[in-house]
Amino acid sequence: MNVRLSDFWRLMDEEFGSNYSRVLAADLVLTSLGGRTAAEALAAGIPPKAVWLEVCEMQEVPAERRLGRDIKPSR
Repeated sequence: MNVRLSDFWRLMDEEFGSNYSRVLAADLVLTSLGGRTAAEALAAGIPPKAVWLEVCEMQEVPAERRLGRDIKPSR
């Protein structure tokens, strides 16, 4: 799974809601990423995928939801 910055925010919004995802990114300290918040980790150049997976670990997001919602293709 490749996660760009835009994918990171989409995944955060889908899982936590657009308002809470911003609060979580600013306040949740990710100990395995140097004690940074998600926003700080991204600003420091840590890949969005690593940040997303650590947020998932800390928030106990089930494995089946870590790739985001299944969106059916439009025809």
